[in-house]
Amino acid sequence: MLAAMANDGDFLHRAPPAFAGKRAFRLGLSASYGLDEAGIREALDRGMNYVFWNPMAKKLTRVLREVARTRREELILATGPTFGFLPGSLRKRVERALTVLGTDYLDVFQLYWLGKMSAFTPAVVDELVRLKAEGKVRALGCSIHDRPRAGRLAEDSPLDLLMIRYNAAHPGAEREIFPHLAARRPAVVAYTATSWTKLLRPPKGWKGKVPTAGDCYRFCLTSPHVDVVLSAPGTPERLRENLLALERGPMSEEELAWMRELGRVVHG
Repeated sequence: MLAAMANDGDFLHRAPPAFAGKRAFRLGLSASYGLDEAGIREALDRGMNYVFWNPMAKKLTRVLREVARTRREELILATGPTFGFLPGSLRKRVERALTVLGTDYLDVFQLYWLGKMSAFTPAVVDELVRLKAEGKVRALGCSIHDRPRAGRLAEDSPLDLLMIRYNAAHPGAEREIFPHLAARRPAVVAYTATSWTKLLRPPKGWKGKVPTAGDCYRFCLTSPHVDVVLSAPGTPERLRENLLALERGPMSEEELAWMRELGRVVHG
């Protein structure tokens, strides 16, 4: 069984309005780096219930179909279209996902890379809102690199969730997105916590400690504004290392200062 959740306010769990009463383990799961089926099952059994699903991830699909038969209400399933420009294609993607996963609804349906691979046109917005009203989707979201625009969407849009780049080398969301969250409280999912592994390698001239992936996840989750940070462990061993790191809880001021200094050097 998925691990029992503690209080809403603890370090490892969040229940923002976007999740419709479900409580998320704050380390989310992606299988984009080839985690095998045994590793995926272990992740779910250990409480990682926010799952970012790509239909190309066949192993993940097989496990989710099986788990959803008996434990659907424990899972928070998020996905989206590869390209989101036309209302008809959005509906087809939702209906196809429901069929493939064997479920009646998606917890999160999001437009990918808004402004590049998706467009937030009135027609697209209307179709997203209809899909939510029909109960096929419970929350609407987007991934976006344009931080000022993300801040505006946080304040005024039908979006329930923002998936953003946030890490020690790219902390701009702290200035341009997080201050705009209070009014509507959209959920925030962070990704690229390791800055595409750049934070895991010592930059030229760096003499200090180099973080683990777990340290990078802890940095993101120490922010009170981040609900979930995505992880994509390639092996069960990496999965266990990440989960063990989270048991240390939020970073201290000293640890945050170390990560921020490294991030500045990595960013250049």
